[in-house]
Amino acid sequence: MGWLTVIALLAFLFLAFVAFVSYKMVKPPRLIEDWTPKEFGHDYEDVTIETRDGLKLSGWWIDNGSDKTVIPLHGYTSSRWYSLYMKPTVEFLLKEGYNVLVFDFRAHGRSGGKYTTVSDKELTDVLSAIDWLKKEHPDKAEKIGLIGFSMGAMVTIRALAEDERTCCGVADSPPMDLDKTGARGLRYFANLPEWLYTFVKPFTKLFSGGREIHPIEYADRVRKPLLIIAGEKDPLVKVEEVRAFYERNKRINPNVELWVTDATHVRTLKFHPEEWKAKVGEFLRKWMA
Repeated sequence: MGWLTVIALLAFLFLAFVAFVSYKMVKPPRLIEDWTPKEFGHDYEDVTIETRDGLKLSGWWIDNGSDKTVIPLHGYTSSRWYSLYMKPTVEFLLKEGYNVLVFDFRAHGRSGGKYTTVSDKELTDVLSAIDWLKKEHPDKAEKIGLIGFSMGAMVTIRALAEDERTCCGVADSPPMDLDKTGARGLRYFANLPEWLYTFVKPFTKLFSGGREIHPIEYADRVRKPLLIIAGEKDPLVKVEEVRAFYERNKRINPNVELWVTDATHVRTLKFHPEEWKAKVGEFLRKWMA
C-alpha cells in the first residue's frame, strides 16, 4: 500500500468520524420522564402544536386561571421533563399564579423532527406555540413571558427581538457565540478536542439544514425587559461573552438586567434556588403586571 493510499484512507476515516460526531450532535437522545404537573396539584392538558413549517410539537397546557402565561424553554439535549431546571421552573411558575405552556423543541422529548438546529428553527417552534396559545386561549395570553435555559435562552433573546407578542424574558446561561460554545461543547458533552469543531460544523449544517445563530448579533435589537443569568463556573458560556451582550444591549434597552452567580451552566436554580426564584419572581411580577 503506497503512502498516497494510506493518506487517503486516513482522510476518509477522519471525515467519517467527523460526520458521525456531527450526526450525533444534531440528533440528541430524547429525554422522557414520567412526572406530570399533577404532582403540583394542577390539572393539565396534553397538547399538540403544529409549527409553521409543518412539524408537530408535544407539550402541556396548564390553565392556572390567569390572563398571563409564561412559556419555559428547555436547552439542547433536554426536554420539558428535565428535573434539573424544567420541573422546578414549572412548579415555581404555577405557585406564582401564571398559566404555563411548556413543550419539547423539535427533535427533543416527544416532539416531531429529526434534527435540532440549536436555536435557528427552534424560534419557529416558539412562535408556533404562541400562535397556538393566541388561537386556543386568547383570554389567557394578555401577557406572554419566556424563561429559557441555554438553547432556550438563545431562543428567548431572539423571540423578544422578533415577536411583538412577547412582553419580557429570562435568559439563563445563553450562549452568545455558537462557534465558541459549540467547540467547548465537544469537550463538555463528548470529551473531544475543541479544534475538531472546525470540521464538525459544516456537517452539522448539512445534516440539520440550520443557519448559524449568534445571539450577540441581537444585542442591538432587543428592546424589551430581559433578565440574563450567567455563571462564573460555566464551562460552555463565558461570563465576559454574556457581559459583552449586556453592555451593548443596555445602550438601547434600559430594562436589561445581568445577574452573575457562582454556578455552572444552567445550575443557578439548583445551587441557589431561593435566590433564583426571588430574582426571577420579582422580574416577572414587575413586567407581567
